Amino acid sequence: METKVTLANWRTAPYSTHAFHHVDRIIPVSPISRSGRIRELPADPQSLDAIVFDDQHGQERRLTEVLDATATRGLVVLRGGRIVAERYLHGYDGTRPHILFSVSKSLTGALTGILVDQGRIDPESPVVKYIPEVSDSAYGDCTVRHVLDMTVSTSFSEAYLDKSGEFARYRRAMLWNPAEPGEDPGTLHDFLASLSRAPEPHGQVFHYLSPNSDLLGWLLERASGRDFAGLFADLIWKPLGAEAGAYVTVDTIGSPRSAGGVCALPRDLARFGEMMRLEGKGILPDWWVRDIRGGGDSEPWKRGNFYQLLPTGRYRSQWYQTGSPSGAFCAIGIHGQWLWVDPQREVVIAKVSAQEDPENEDIDFTLMRAFEAVAEAVK
Repeated sequence: METKVTLANWRTAPYSTHAFHHVDRIIPVSPISRSGRIRELPADPQSLDAIVFDDQHGQERRLTEVLDATATRGLVVLRGGRIVAERYLHGYDGTRPHILFSVSKSLTGALTGILVDQGRIDPESPVVKYIPEVSDSAYGDCTVRHVLDMTVSTSFSEAYLDKSGEFARYRRAMLWNPAEPGEDPGTLHDFLASLSRAPEPHGQVFHYLSPNSDLLGWLLERASGRDFAGLFADLIWKPLGAEAGAYVTVDTIGSPRSAGGVCALPRDLARFGEMMRLEGKGILPDWWVRDIRGGGDSEPWKRGNFYQLLPTGRYRSQWYQTGSPSGAFCAIGIHGQWLWVDPQREVVIAKVSAQEDPENEDIDFTLMRAFEAVAEAVK
């Protein structure tokens, strides 16, 4: 399988089962280093095999069957900071960083809070204060807050299966797809500066847009004067006590794919989720985490195309608020990557997967019910 993986097929089955934890052999990356003491996760093993729940169609489902059906490759469940369940499937053993896809957005949003707290970024300032190069694009008259909350008005469409349009050009610029014959794919920054403005005002509609999160990575680099990987390592990964180094994919000039290119161990993703459960744990500003959990305006969310997924939810600083009574909030990535944080039940669930389809709303509904069942069951 390894010899058959190419830049053209790495996100498709069956190649993805190997590629998703060998991304650094396919795409250029920048290392997110770790150092110092590993923050131990005490083990308190509990079986998940007996967990059953009713899915959104009223059908009884067994958790183990759902995990297998959703091509789960790694699952780590924490309760009160203890590992209560951990399993690896489909040829993955959890010892190499696994791509997190758009869970990367939430990691980037968390990092932003540190620079906001330091006074280096003002969420209400215009983007062009930090990146004047995008003045003629959709970002020319929006604020950092619009970017953080996905309310930038643009004509760009998040079409994962697009093979010839703007989204395909975006993937070639980030080096996730091979260039067309004779084509110069340009850079991620070039692509971001080319996005066109839509007629509606910024801030009115939730419009999920991966380029926003890549622009956020650029903004973090510009505001800090440092590269994204080094900044993330020093401000989060090292203080977190990560078990292993992580990495992020980069383009031809080293610009980070902060929207979807972070790769990390499932255990370390769980550590990150535990930090969020504990309101930053002295690493992130506690007020920023509280704002992620409960801040923001629900009206743009109601007008957006993700409303049916979380009718009582909203989106804040690159995180999803579920609207559940437990206060659960989460990060979601294509092909089945999840980080679920339930503060009330003290549960964190990290899941990495190789689902065949990039997105499947029916599966998402099922998994959210599964996570609720797990959070309720573990002690």
